[in-house]
Amino acid sequence: MPDKPKNISTDLRGAKSLTIDAINGVNGIVESMHQTIGGFAGLLGRADKKPRKGISGHVYKSINMVTELVGGGLDTLLLQLGKALGEKDASTSKREAVLSAINGVLGDHLVATKNPLQIPMQFRQNGKPVNQQTLNQAIEQADGRLLVLVHGSCMNDLQWNRKEHDHGQALADELGFAPVYLHYNTGLHISENGSKLALLLEDLLSNAPDNTRITLLAHSMGGLVSRSACYYAGQSDCSWLEQLDTIVFLGTPHHGAPLEKGGNLVNHIVEINRYSAPFSRLLQIRSSGITDLRYGNLVEHDWEERNRFKLHGDQRTPIPLPEGVACFAIAATKSEAPGKLGDELIGDGLVTVPSALGQHKNTVLELEFPKSHQWLGRQMNHWDLLNHADVYSQIKQWLEAVPD
Repeated sequence: MPDKPKNISTDLRGAKSLTIDAINGVNGIVESMHQTIGGFAGLLGRADKKPRKGISGHVYKSINMVTELVGGGLDTLLLQLGKALGEKDASTSKREAVLSAINGVLGDHLVATKNPLQIPMQFRQNGKPVNQQTLNQAIEQADGRLLVLVHGSCMNDLQWNRKEHDHGQALADELGFAPVYLHYNTGLHISENGSKLALLLEDLLSNAPDNTRITLLAHSMGGLVSRSACYYAGQSDCSWLEQLDTIVFLGTPHHGAPLEKGGNLVNHIVEINRYSAPFSRLLQIRSSGITDLRYGNLVEHDWEERNRFKLHGDQRTPIPLPEGVACFAIAATKSEAPGKLGDELIGDGLVTVPSALGQHKNTVLELEFPKSHQWLGRQMNHWDLLNHADVYSQIKQWLEAVPD
C-alpha cells in the first residue's frame, strides 16, 4: 500500500491527539457534575473542583488513563477524517476549510499541546508558501504596489475566492497590484498574530524592491490583526510601517462582536449555579482569538493577567488608526432601511455597523475614519463583503484615488 501524503499523516496524528484531549475534557465535566450533585450543598455556589476520592475518583482516573492507552485504536475513525480532508489532494479547499475552523476554535490549544494541526503564519499565493523571487518580480511589474490580504476568524487565504470572485485577483487585473495572502492561526490572541505579522512583513519587505508600497485589505478579524501589527511595528521601529500607504477594513469588529459578548454573558450565568457550573467548561471551548473579539483587543495588555472567560467590562488600551496611513472602513447590514435594530444590534449578522465603522460613545475609543472613507452596504451579510460587486466597486474607487 502506498504511503499517505506526509501532511495527511500529520493531520491524522494531530486529530488523534485532539480527540484524546476532547474525551478527557468531557470526562472531566462528567466527574465535576458527579461531585456537585453528590454534594447537596445548596442551589447556589461554585462547584467543588477537588478530585473525588474513593471508588468514583478511581473510576474517573482510570478512564483518563485508558483513554491515553487506547489512543492507537482511533486509527479507523481518523482514517475517515483523512478521507474527509482529502487524501488525493492534500491542498484541497475542503481540507483547508476544516483545518481553519479547527484552528479558529482551538488554535491556542493546538499550539500549547504542540498538535501538528496548528497552522503556521506565512504568506501564500494559490494556497502555497510564497516564493520571494517570484513575488519580487510581480512587485516590479506592479510598479511597487503590493496588496496584502488578511483573512478573518476560522478562515484561510483560499476563502478570499468566493463565488468565483477574489478581490485580490480582481485588483491585480484592473489596477495592477501584486497580491499576496496571509495564512494564519486565528485561534491565537490577536496581539500574538499582530506581533508575528509585524515581523513577517519586516522580513518580506527587507527582501523586496526598494520602491515597494503596501496596501492592506483585511476582512473581519483580519482588520484587528492588521491594526495590531501596525502597533507592534511602531513599538519595534519596523521600517515597513513607512511603506504602508493604505488599509481597507471589511466588516472589522473594531469595538467587538455581539455574539462573543453574548457568549461571555451566558458563560457567567451558567457558572453562577453550582449544578450548571460544570457545563460552563463547554462554553469555554473557544479560543483566545475568539474571546479577543468581545471588545476588539489588540495588544497583550488587554488580556494578560485576566481570566478571559470572566465577566468584565471593556478594558482595552485605546489604539488609534496608524498615522500617515489612508484608512477606509466598509460595513454591511442585513437591513434594507436605517434603524437601531438592524444597524446597531444585528448588522451583517456578526458585526454591527458602528463597530465596523469604528464609531464609539467613548471619544477615546472612537476611530476617526473621515466620512468619505466610510461606506455602508445594505441587504448584505458578513460574507458578502468578500464578493459583492458594490463592495468591490467601492474598494476599487478608493484605491484608484490614493496617490502613488
